Amino acid sequence: MKNKLLSTLTLLCAFASFAQIKGTVTDDKNQPLPFVNIYLENTYTGTTSNEDGYYELNVTDIKNHTVVFQYLGYKTVKKNVDIQAFPFRLDAVLLEEEVSLDEVVINSEENPANKIIRAAIAKRKENLEKINSYKADFYSRGLIRIKEAPEKILGQEIEIDGLDSTRSGVIYLSETVSKLEYLRPNKLKEKILASKVSGDSKGFSFNNAIDVEFDLYENTIELGNQIISPIANNAFGYYRYKLEGVFYDDRGNLINKIKATPKRKNDPVFEGFIYIVEDQWTIYAAELDISGTQSRLPAVEKITITQNYTFSENDNIWAKISQNIDFKYGLFGIKGDGRFTAVFSNYEFNPGLTRKDFSREIVSFADEANKKDSTFWNTIRPVPLTTEEITDYIKKDSIQIVKDSKVYKDSVDTVKNKFKLGDIIGGYNYTNTFKNWSAGINSPIEAISFNTVQGWNANLGTYYTKSFNDNERYLSIGGNLNYGFSDDRLRGTLYAQYKFNNKSKPYLTLAGGVTTQQFNSSEPISKLINTSFSLFSEQNFMKIHENSYVQASYSNEFFNGFRLNTSLSYQRRQALFNTTDQAWYPKDDRAYTSNNPLDESAFGIAPFATHNIMKFAVDARINFAQDYLSYPDGKYNVSSGKHPTLRVGYEKGFSSTVDDYNFDQVKIRISQGLNIADKGRFDYNIKAGKFFNGDDIAFVDYQHFNGNQTQIGQGSYLDVFNNLPYYSASTNDSYLEIHAEHDFNGFLLGKVPLLKKLNFNLVLGAHTLATPDNTPYQEYTIGLDNIGWGKFRFLRLDYVRSYQSGFQSDAILFGLKFF
Repeated sequence: MKNKLLSTLTLLCAFASFAQIKGTVTDDKNQPLPFVNIYLENTYTGTTSNEDGYYELNVTDIKNHTVVFQYLGYKTVKKNVDIQAFPFRLDAVLLEEEVSLDEVVINSEENPANKIIRAAIAKRKENLEKINSYKADFYSRGLIRIKEAPEKILGQEIEIDGLDSTRSGVIYLSETVSKLEYLRPNKLKEKILASKVSGDSKGFSFNNAIDVEFDLYENTIELGNQIISPIANNAFGYYRYKLEGVFYDDRGNLINKIKATPKRKNDPVFEGFIYIVEDQWTIYAAELDISGTQSRLPAVEKITITQNYTFSENDNIWAKISQNIDFKYGLFGIKGDGRFTAVFSNYEFNPGLTRKDFSREIVSFADEANKKDSTFWNTIRPVPLTTEEITDYIKKDSIQIVKDSKVYKDSVDTVKNKFKLGDIIGGYNYTNTFKNWSAGINSPIEAISFNTVQGWNANLGTYYTKSFNDNERYLSIGGNLNYGFSDDRLRGTLYAQYKFNNKSKPYLTLAGGVTTQQFNSSEPISKLINTSFSLFSEQNFMKIHENSYVQASYSNEFFNGFRLNTSLSYQRRQALFNTTDQAWYPKDDRAYTSNNPLDESAFGIAPFATHNIMKFAVDARINFAQDYLSYPDGKYNVSSGKHPTLRVGYEKGFSSTVDDYNFDQVKIRISQGLNIADKGRFDYNIKAGKFFNGDDIAFVDYQHFNGNQTQIGQGSYLDVFNNLPYYSASTNDSYLEIHAEHDFNGFLLGKVPLLKKLNFNLVLGAHTLATPDNTPYQEYTIGLDNIGWGKFRFLRLDYVRSYQSGFQSDAILFGLKFF
């Protein structure tokens, strides 16, 4: 206890010794005011007070300064100080702002708030483009707490670092100091100079500027969903406005306080206050809330964004100087909250940046960024730590020393490695944390399934993983045994995979063994669903063959956005036949079909001859204009809907023991998903290919298309024909496959009375398939997504209608999704 108290006092003293201008900000009742903006007049040198009302302003010049204290709802205070020495104590007391309607001339023909918002919308683009580029200093701090956490969820014990005996505590605390460069409309570069993570001296913060770049001058803001700004061009279709009152800032500008309220409860919009400067029609500040339902973030209860702007006479620009993102969350009995604080300072506007000054690297780290000591942080941190945060740093940094020791890690492993009865269902894992390796056995109970070839069959999987260099490299070795009780056949496979680094992520994989595989390697029907349909309705949709193989594969991102995957294998393929007709609920008018996908009545007839073959495949994936984050421990690519992803592939079968089975195939795929402002999300997936020398190849090597005969949606709807039999369109010639889907995300149904209360999403889809041997096949779907209750909305319902030389059939499709 004495050591902890001494450490706290030492840290507090360190803060004091490095402070320049420091003090507390309170109201007239002596209550601390958190997140007050404090800055030097006519500059962007500033800070904010912490949750305790305490602040530190890093000023080095000994001279006269005018310090401004600005806080929403309170009168701005300016204090002229003559500083002769540092540190300099400067406290401030703020009085509540008198927001009044006395000076507003009410026109009965028009809501005065509407008039102000129309003026702000008219000036939106001009204000947006006023800052074409900038350089700035950036500070960010993230804090996530758990307030309540159950000891078990669905019978499984929940262990979360940072929780005390009350099952509450800080689970994430981190800070970053960065240099930013920005060029309109979407170029942002961040150089992180310092990064600190509580309890992890080797860790790097994920507090990046790109994640908090919320510009209300844009029509929409990406926050889970595409959220409509209160001053978007189409804002009047989503918001109602009320003028709460006006007040004057310290420069004599008239500020209009306007309340924005959603017209419809579940629309992707904010609720709260936006402050507009009269005549200039710029944003002075904003206090905006949004629910998890509106943002399509099920675990979130509420998000609050607070932004503050200040004016520089030198630049004639209102610029954002601080932003807080507060949130509350709750799911599966876990409840908590958090805050991400951002401070922008030392702006340099329109410094002449061009696109040549930017690359696809949007985040990088300075050398030794996570090695800065407390002296550095105490002199550069613009927002002082709270008592809670100081305590968390001291506690976790001291605990880390213990946690990194072999004795501690071995003791924790001893507890975790004890075999429990639940491991029979969930599998067993043995870990040696100190030496960074683990091994385990997958649950044989979870892996039990049924098909008409093997009957009941079970898998027993084992694995071993060893990590090197703080998980930048790893070796993984594993295997699987499968036994079919009806065909009385034991099969097994082995694999070994090595990842060389965490930058380009090159993988070398060796694998081999004997296994059963679906004819369609995409596995269009899962083992669970096939088991259910077989036993309960006597429908064996899964068709499998046996493959004895040895394969080597290599994958690497050779340069940003270009990843190459290659494989070479030797395979022996053999046809399999039904060995059982077991069914729990046999149907008088139905019987199992054969395992021959070419002919459901071809019992005992093989769809291809047993043969050996060599196969080579190469696939190039190109993500156009791919941005990425360069962390010291790895490269992390950032997906974007602005550009498509292209995949080009070549596959060759050669040296077959059946000469006709040799073939070549080229294929191409292009896919993209993009947000259409407030009108939802559009996704498409286009695939095409062509076989050469493939007239009489084995059916295994045909191009198969993902069909569905179960009326149960599985996985992505952008790679499946949900009313097409599994192998009815397979081809060994050319093909074209197109899938497109638009999720209106509440844009249409959110405006329909009564229906809008359900918070469903309308989804329209179109799918087509063309091959030389068949007339084009089309499917059209209309569906409802986001079906469920409360936070649990994992159901989807679609009506599917298919055509091929006229109407073919229709179906109702039930789907599940998990967020």
